[in-house]
Formats: sequence, structure tokens, C-alpha cells
Amino acid sequence: MLRAAAAGDLRALVAAGMPGLIKVAGAAQAGNSPEQFQEIATAWLASARDGRWRRPYTELVYRPMLEVLALFATRGFTSFIVSGGGMEFVRAFSEKTYGITPNRVVGTTFALKPGEADGRITLTREPHIDFIDDGPGKPVGIARFIGRRPIAAFENSDDDYQMLRYTTEGAGARFGMIVHHDDAEREYAYDRHTQFGRLDKALDEAPARSWSEISMKEDWARIFA
Repeated sequence: MLRAAAAGDLRALVAAGMPGLIKVAGAAQAGNSPEQFQEIATAWLASARDGRWRRPYTELVYRPMLEVLALFATRGFTSFIVSGGGMEFVRAFSEKTYGITPNRVVGTTFALKPGEADGRITLTREPHIDFIDDGPGKPVGIARFIGRRPIAAFENSDDDYQMLRYTTEGAGARFGMIVHHDDAEREYAYDRHTQFGRLDKALDEAPARSWSEISMKEDWARIFA
């Protein structure tokens, strides 16, 4: 993957999926502390713009998602972000953007090397991943970092399939929701045959598992916050 990135081989990077991209990112961002990395991420988010919408990425969050989080908060629920992306990167914007504090973010993690400098404990990010919070890793991440099986979960691709099963296979009342990206005009359309965001197996099994499905195109009056 590192050779592909250096050569600009986008096809190889896409074929590697999220784990491949995270590996490249980790190699490029090693050598700093978690705090330093979050400062770098915060600075990048302040200046970066989405190529299609020309807006900061933190403004391109889903309004219905914020509404659900607000509703859950008023009902006494504690919500978490469980992401296949880098945990420290998501933590850099989760509280300001979603109202989710960093301790309620679960994601892919890179190894940290402990040390000491100038009489102070140090932690240094290493270039290799020690946990991938994606696919079958999501239930592991939930058990390891949260310690309780969720009551409700929302997914938008088969990368979340195991998480939705883990949630809804628990005892008692459970809720599983599939968010279907089918609005190419206001957002994007991808499902069964796309390289990223593939949504196939979960759609097939949704009726038997009593998972609900919501269409961005048909059910969301507004996409972005």
C-alpha cells in the first residue's frame, strides 16, 4: 500500500479499502503524540474543503443524525460514535460537531509507544495499526471500549453489518436502522455494486432481522445540517 501511495496508484488504494487507506495514513502521521495529532487534525479540518460541495467537512454532517442524537439525549440515552476511521482523528471534531465527547468515540487505533522525556511521560504514535474497528471488529471495539451491548445502532454500509447484528441480537427491545445513500443529487448514491460504502448483505437480511431502512432520497427533507 505504501508503494501504491507513493506512486499515486489510486486504483490500488481504492481496492485496499478502509484498512489500506488507514495503513497509509498511519505511516504518514507517525512520530507524534495523540495530542499533537489532534492539533494537526483540527488545523486541517479548519482549512480543508470538500471537492464537490466546497464546504468544510464538519459542515457536511447529516441534519437527521443530529436530530436523532438530540432526541436520544433528551430521553436519557448515551450515544457513541463507532467508526472504522482513526479514533484520534474522529475525536478531534466529534464534540464540536456532534456533541459526542472524545471518550464516547470508538475507532481504529494505532500503536502507542510509551516513553519519558524531560521528566514527563510521553506517548508516541507508531506507524502500525493495533486495532481495526471495522466489519467484524466493531462488536469487539464496542465490547472493549464501551463495555455494554448497544440498544440501538445505525448503519450505512456492510462494514457495519456485524455491529447491527451484535446490537439487535441482544435480549430485550432493540432497534437497527439502515441509512440508504440513494440521493445522487443532494448527496451520493451507492449501495450494492460500489467499491466504497457497499450496502448489499444488510439490505438482503433486513426484513428477516426486522431492521428498518430509511431512504435519504425519499425520507429526508434535508440532508446536511
